[in-house]
Amino acid sequence: MTRQSRTSPAGSERSLHQAYDTALLDLDGVVYAGGEAIAHAAESLAAARDAGMHLAYVTNNALRTPEAVAEHLGELGIPTEAGEVITSAQAVARLISEQVEPGSKVLVIGGEGLRVALRERGLVPVDSADEEGLAAVVQGYGGPDLPWSRFAEASYAIHRGVPWFASNTDLTIPGARGIGPGNGAAVEVVRIATGAEPQVAGKPLPPMHRETVLRTGARRPLVVGDRLDTDIEGAFNGEVDSLLVLTGVTDGAQLLRAEPAHRPTYVDRDLRGLLTGQPEVVAAGEGFRCGGWTAVASAQELELRGEGEPLDGLRALCAAAWTRAGEGSCALDGGKALARIGL
Repeated sequence: MTRQSRTSPAGSERSLHQAYDTALLDLDGVVYAGGEAIAHAAESLAAARDAGMHLAYVTNNALRTPEAVAEHLGELGIPTEAGEVITSAQAVARLISEQVEPGSKVLVIGGEGLRVALRERGLVPVDSADEEGLAAVVQGYGGPDLPWSRFAEASYAIHRGVPWFASNTDLTIPGARGIGPGNGAAVEVVRIATGAEPQVAGKPLPPMHRETVLRTGARRPLVVGDRLDTDIEGAFNGEVDSLLVLTGVTDGAQLLRAEPAHRPTYVDRDLRGLLTGQPEVVAAGEGFRCGGWTAVASAQELELRGEGEPLDGLRALCAAAWTRAGEGSCALDGGKALARIGL
């Protein structure tokens, strides 16, 4: 089966932490939410590390420095070195450094993470569009209190022809109170004001995958994420396997509608999925069976028969939906089937 034609979640007789040498873990919605550790994350990651799996934390959030992220993870009971954190700020800084002269000035619309990453590449972060010799504008998530005047500063420079870069274009970001606007929403403000298009580095695009591989040296990586349009699509673009966990923004209905680039290799409830194998989904008559469940794509809806572990039901439903959709997105209603398994 090629990646372009994945029609079912894969099975694995071996535990995933034994089958892969490195877990490339998203943070928001996977390891923590709103700054607090997600249930089972710390102990699952500790068990995977103790068994020999290398852990790397790969985030599109460009606000904080790797040192700050590592410190936060340590406070959550997940001991982490700064070198184990890879951010979209680092990826975009490398992208900029490849296109401008060393020592160039870069207008920063974002937080400290961007500034540190630019300095690491020998670039000079500045705050004004009026800086002489300005070589680039870079935009990254700056937190909920980023002033509107920063978007105006970016617009002034871009209108003058200064190249524009963005760390990522995630429209949303999970927080303690729910889902809020992410850097992609801020990028849209500047895009509307200028009519320009930025060069983007973050997931799911190749610069982020390249940055991750360069910094981790992973040979058999497993991308672990909660978002279909960044984590899973990034794995697809990088031609590596992926594990979707249901602790963040993706729900069962979105998963069933996933187009080929958004279909994960494996699906599990949370990071405990790293420590187990994955059950096989097999063809069964007109449908697909996983565990005690059989899913069928009828003319009108996705049907689920049987009983057992809810996640097995979801895996069977994915096979039925993705097979029906082929290279597109499944339009069948799976609401009743998902309600049966509480997903």
